[in-house]
Amino acid sequence: MGRLDRMNHTIAAYAAPSPKAPLEPTTVPRRELGEHDVLVDISFAGICHSDIHQVNAEWGEGMFPMVPGHEIAGVVTAVGSQVTRHTPGDRVGVGCFVDSCRDCGNCRAGLEQYCTGELGTVMTYNGVDRDGNPTYGGYARQVVVDESYALRIPDGLPLDEAAPLLCAGITVYSPLTRWGAGPGRRVAVVGLGGLGHMAVKIARAKGAEVTVLSQSLRKRDDGLRLGAEHYHATSDPATFEQLAGSFDLIVNTVSADLDLDAYLGLLRTDGALVQVGLPERPVPVSASALIGGRRTLAGSLIGGIAETQEMLDFCAEHGIGAEVEVIPAERINEAYQRVLASDVRYRFVIDTATI
Repeated sequence: MGRLDRMNHTIAAYAAPSPKAPLEPTTVPRRELGEHDVLVDISFAGICHSDIHQVNAEWGEGMFPMVPGHEIAGVVTAVGSQVTRHTPGDRVGVGCFVDSCRDCGNCRAGLEQYCTGELGTVMTYNGVDRDGNPTYGGYARQVVVDESYALRIPDGLPLDEAAPLLCAGITVYSPLTRWGAGPGRRVAVVGLGGLGHMAVKIARAKGAEVTVLSQSLRKRDDGLRLGAEHYHATSDPATFEQLAGSFDLIVNTVSADLDLDAYLGLLRTDGALVQVGLPERPVPVSASALIGGRRTLAGSLIGGIAETQEMLDFCAEHGIGAEVEVIPAERINEAYQRVLASDVRYRFVIDTATI
């Protein structure tokens, strides 16, 4: 397929027909190919824990039927008449959003994920596009996306290992970059899951001394293999005594309710604890835990388009991909249950050819 000006069709997908319902095969419409759009044949789609939250309507009512998936890797098969960034055959990724206003201060600064314009950030699924139509995600055979929101996947990255980088990778790359993970810096990663294992790989590649803080030592060998130099169990109170005042940066990847005061106590003066996991309930923090060491408690949400491309290039340069278990579409519901049971090392990826 080459240049097309208009296209309107339905594609095979897996969707949740209603909140908390098992996902099932279906078809959904894809918008016609606009002059600045690219059509992507999806090769792989990662399963993010946020997919499960949204299918279960834990972050709001949601829009159903819902086709989840915002860790998308595939190949461009057609382009609109005005497309200049991509050509058929290009390997591309699509992350957590597919459009934004492009004119607000955040969009102009490359922070499209924080768009404050009238359109707002258009999420890859469970959102509404600029024409008022629902968006459908990557558990599908194809996706149509504006060329500006499709990322180039370098040839050195296998597509199955690249797919989770579009959410898990950029979610940790952004705070590690902003808060200066690098040589001479001690970085702790809380949790060794889909996000945490990427944080370990990326922080190590940036030259930081990396420690994993996990509830138990069950994944210790994995953590050290992935690049951590130290691994400690947070279920042991001695850990917090031993490591008090040790770290320049802590990236908290878990969504559980933690005693953040205890983790803030692990920071050096001027250290930062950055939250990327999203607990369901508010987590209390005492002012003294911040004031005592001029510490910072911050949050970070994925990354903008330019930074996501930077992350993909960095990962290709350093040979970093996600640790994946590739599954057929018929095992999506089983995979959801295994994610909830923490039975994955470290990202399920759907082979969308099985849809």
